[in-house]
Amino acid sequence: MGMGVQSRRVTPNPRSDLEGLVVAGGFSTRFGEADKAVAELAGTPMIRRVVDRLAEVTDRVVVNCRSDQESAIREAVSGCEPEVRFAFDPVPDRGPVAGIHTGLELVDREFAAAVACDMPFVDPELLELLHERAREEGADAAVVELEDGWIQTTQAVYRSETMARACDETLRSEDKRILAAIDRLERVTVEESALEAEGIDLETFESVDTREALRAAEERLE
Repeated sequence: MGMGVQSRRVTPNPRSDLEGLVVAGGFSTRFGEADKAVAELAGTPMIRRVVDRLAEVTDRVVVNCRSDQESAIREAVSGCEPEVRFAFDPVPDRGPVAGIHTGLELVDREFAAAVACDMPFVDPELLELLHERAREEGADAAVVELEDGWIQTTQAVYRSETMARACDETLRSEDKRILAAIDRLERVTVEESALEAEGIDLETFESVDTREALRAAEERLE
């Protein structure tokens, strides 16, 4: 990667050109009837954990969700350090492309660090790394590709205007997958081995999207 800074830490001052985007509008069918965004993980709502970690790299966060989620999420993030604004899905549960597109309509900074609401272990140092790579290489996106080929699309940094346009084009096409939107971008890919070199644990990508996963995460934290 050419970084070679083993002791790198997230800077205490948030990046002025980076805004957080939390995607929380899905119906959480695998989680059951409750909304996983506000489900408590060891006493703290999951979305609160995500926003608190985003606070280490930005002072502004947009939450994309359904309008019926607003009250519970607003309560969950009350008192968070970042300024939190809401971008409501005009049509509910259309997938990550639609959620990111809706959220980006409210983002007014050059880059957005997009994170799913069910990723409470997101590592701020990873977001910092992706932001740096996108800036340094003039890319429209910085994403992680794991050894199994899985590209992490909902823990990534995007150039806001370009990604919004890519999402719009994707939603108008037959292939509405998030990877189809990313394929429209000039992107830099960070390999799993590079994360290990930077001391970033793959726990950052853990998705707590079932009750079983919630219990396992609670046991580990406790």
